[in-house]
Amino acid sequence: MSITPPFVQERLDNGLTVLIEVMPHVSSAACGFLVRTGARDDPRELAGVSHFLEHMMFKGTAERTWEQVNVEFDEMGSYYNAYTSKDRTFYYGWVQTSDLDRQLDLLADMMRSTLPADQFDLEKNVVLEEIAMAKDDLASVAYDFLHERVYADSSLAWPVLGYEQTIREMTREKMGEYFARRYAPNNLILLVAGNVEPARVLATAERVCGGWPPVDELGPARQVPRLAAGTATRAADRFHQQAVLLAFPSVAATHELYETAEATAAILGGENSRFYWNIVQEGLATRAGVFHEEYQDFGLTVMFGLCEPQNCEKLLETMRTEATVLAAKGAEDKELRRVKNLRRTSLANESEAPFYRLGQLADDVDYHGRPRRAEDRLAAVDAVTADRIAAYLRDCPITDGGCLVSVGPRAWPG
Repeated sequence: MSITPPFVQERLDNGLTVLIEVMPHVSSAACGFLVRTGARDDPRELAGVSHFLEHMMFKGTAERTWEQVNVEFDEMGSYYNAYTSKDRTFYYGWVQTSDLDRQLDLLADMMRSTLPADQFDLEKNVVLEEIAMAKDDLASVAYDFLHERVYADSSLAWPVLGYEQTIREMTREKMGEYFARRYAPNNLILLVAGNVEPARVLATAERVCGGWPPVDELGPARQVPRLAAGTATRAADRFHQQAVLLAFPSVAATHELYETAEATAAILGGENSRFYWNIVQEGLATRAGVFHEEYQDFGLTVMFGLCEPQNCEKLLETMRTEATVLAAKGAEDKELRRVKNLRRTSLANESEAPFYRLGQLADDVDYHGRPRRAEDRLAAVDAVTADRIAAYLRDCPITDGGCLVSVGPRAWPG
């Protein structure tokens, strides 16, 4: 057992990493399985399999039917869920400390789903309905279109939900092959945070997970994508607004300037940001902002806005102008102070609740290979300065070029 307070980390003989943070001041505990697989690991012909598989994990095991899975969560009063992203799938639950063993046993059983045949087609229809709903949401369509263009030569190009064709044609057998490979214990991390006894948690983990067999071949290694530039338009007459998105290469989550990249995005397009006051409040767009999308191996900065079709030129011009002004004149003290204080408050609040702390640990152990104390995260925020923002914008410019996409009723730019 390796201990660096308040963390305990152990690797079981089958390769499963167990990371525990002891939080003696709380009366609850959260646990979850982080699976290092997501849409970027889906084969092209199985696009959407990671997300579909997430659904199937709740549909029954050798020990429990899907009804029993749901009832047991509810009996504990668990706050539970799961999500799939481009690079991970995460299953979690938050309960009273006294129910942690039971919660862990249930989640571990779910990780050995039998992919019940009678539930496969039913859940396939649920996923197809999600895809149909996403097609009716302008922001979702634009987000997926941007990724198709900027990651054109990469598995990151397809959406997390997959495509209607790949989901319809997916078989339980093909999913089972992917499941057996990607959900191996040597590709999973068990995370636990709360008022817990590490020795007891490790004993439970060994009991419920120790028998899982590892695999030698997880599948193709991830590749850093070549980020494309240029312009693309997708006509969509069913929408009344136009989505305009502009993307640029940025730093990875492991980079020393990661917090600086986050702060830059917040100054330009977060709450009470330059985009808010000079775009939304000026009536150029109903929504506008900037977000930083990070992975272990690279990052992306995306500016976006939803506007009336006739405002596309002015919206793009204003987004580029605001980026240029920030790069040329730097961040103002008051806005830097504002975004840092907001980030500090967020981190402080998250660090006090096991459920939110679980999410922080997932990022740390997956991207950094080690957990960070709340104090370490706050120190990284404190290190953000106007000079570091200027250095980041020199290394990752956002003033010229980029990948520009537009979705809506107007064929713009044409």
